[in-house]
Amino acid sequence: MNREAMPIHIDYMRTAASNVILIGESAGADWILIDAGMPGFAAAIAGKAAELFAGRAPLAIVLTHGHFDHVGSLPGLLRRWDVPVYAHKHELPFLTGKADYPASVLVGGSGLLSRIVPRHPHKGIDLGEQVLALPPDGSVPGLPEWRWIATPGHSKGHVSLFREDDRTLIAGDAILSVKPEAAFTVLAREEEVHGPPEPFTDDWNRAGESVQKLARLKPEALFCGHGLPMAGVALRDSLERFAANGLPCGSSSD
Repeated sequence: MNREAMPIHIDYMRTAASNVILIGESAGADWILIDAGMPGFAAAIAGKAAELFAGRAPLAIVLTHGHFDHVGSLPGLLRRWDVPVYAHKHELPFLTGKADYPASVLVGGSGLLSRIVPRHPHKGIDLGEQVLALPPDGSVPGLPEWRWIATPGHSKGHVSLFREDDRTLIAGDAILSVKPEAAFTVLAREEEVHGPPEPFTDDWNRAGESVQKLARLKPEALFCGHGLPMAGVALRDSLERFAANGLPCGSSSD
């Protein structure tokens, strides 16, 4: 996706293997961070935010889910910014030290994913009272034009964010714009819709239902947790084809 075609008030940053999304109007304006990326990127994320928003801290950090590659730099960011963190209520046990995610399991395959899966952390983190449940009415704190949508499957409390006005979708890992076996590498450069990585997905049937839900939104711009942004005809055609075929079991094995 050409950066000139991206909404100017949305930017993204890759943290090794996963993306963070920064949403705000202009330098010095209020803004929101979506997800916190891989471990070790707090300084880089804060630096990007300083460039875009004149050093202003975000109003909040909103998590699509709590997997390690989406919360890895959260402790470092919270040492810099004393801001609330929001997630779906079903993710809170994994963000308050009460539960761990299921261990990842690869069914078949002997390539890249077979090397990644055994090293994939599945322990929860403990943010204490700093993490709050997203409002039950679907509103997104700090983003009045947006709504959150429950898209479970990849995790129990996975959410996506959608803005109706320009049909912009932030999908987290509910759908990817890169093949699942390349999602955790620095080689991801294609722009085609795929399902979430199966070994790291709790409920494959619900993940498929979430794909269908997002396809019905007919997004015009897409930001994913892994892969490049997509927009326009390329997005519409790819998502339509993918949703029509459904989530094939075993699609993420290599």
